[in-house]
Amino acid sequence: MNWYEIKNVDAIDSPALVIYPERIAENIRLLKNMVGNEVARLRPHVKSNKIAEVCQMMQDAGITKFKCATIAECEMLGMIRAKDVLLSYQLVGPKINRFIQLFIQYPSTRFSCLVDNIYAAEEISRQFAASQLTAEVFIDVNSGMNRTGILPSKVLLLFEALQLLPAIKVVGLHAYDGHIRDTDVAMRTEHIGSEYNKVVILAKTIETIAGIKLVMVAGGSPTLPIHAQHENIECSPGTFIFWDWGYKHSFPDELFDYAALVITRVISIVGENTITTDLGHKSVAAENPLPRVYFLNAPEAIPISQSEEHLVLKVIDASSFKTGDTLYGIPVHICPTVALYEKAVVVENHKAIDEWKVIARNRKITI
Repeated sequence: MNWYEIKNVDAIDSPALVIYPERIAENIRLLKNMVGNEVARLRPHVKSNKIAEVCQMMQDAGITKFKCATIAECEMLGMIRAKDVLLSYQLVGPKINRFIQLFIQYPSTRFSCLVDNIYAAEEISRQFAASQLTAEVFIDVNSGMNRTGILPSKVLLLFEALQLLPAIKVVGLHAYDGHIRDTDVAMRTEHIGSEYNKVVILAKTIETIAGIKLVMVAGGSPTLPIHAQHENIECSPGTFIFWDWGYKHSFPDELFDYAALVITRVISIVGENTITTDLGHKSVAAENPLPRVYFLNAPEAIPISQSEEHLVLKVIDASSFKTGDTLYGIPVHICPTVALYEKAVVVENHKAIDEWKVIARNRKITI
């Protein structure tokens, strides 16, 4: 059988998210190997998997630090007693109080967050001071992505202002370079270097002025191989855990392999060269243009249109398919695909044996 085939697939309703723990474990092993098994240099981003059992697999492999994007993801990590959790988001509005509640409900976990301006930091400090707590923060540095973060030229001024706030403690710098996606490794390395050097200089300057040691968190899965060579950086890849079609074909130098896919079934034979499956917008990440998924057991099938509950495929010969046939698909983008499912079917030795809740897909667990 092919590695992805499931003997008891008839027991799984479609569309479904299926995951393969043996392959997840191998991706974790490869990640550790990239940093010479120095797990202290790893801070995986859990926004890709959102599953407590998957995060526990990383903990069992010795990884103790994590990054996340939502309060729910923070809580999921608190529930499994993760040691160190960075919320890579600047807190505003009700999220500040929710973050404070994490400190109270999960005292064994060290939580931190991002800041990139004094106004947000002042409100965080005010509410933390009222709760007699201190917020550990990473200054979010805009390293060229232009999504969040403060420009490098303004970091020192922000750091000095943060030092005056009563309930704020700066512990590090954070720089996400998701805009760097060169397939060519040499080009990727060159583009990282110019931005990375700015962050290194900033860190050294602050450490000299303040007499403190800063933690630097940088990169994602695409820039992981380059940042892994820098001993003073905590690497924070996310997609590595499941991998997807987009990253596998954009970054062939990285040896991670597929560990999650979606299954769908043929529901209609439309014409001589057209079939329809039940993999609609609600079942696979739809932010990219078609094709948004590729099928391992039907590589010739090309998505030509999609709606909420349907995916229409062009095929060479529709008579080679029949209604009810199962197709195994690799999403172009796995992270938002996972968030579309309440649970993941666990497959071992070609059999579906369990279901793991995608617990952090919701915006709220209990807090």
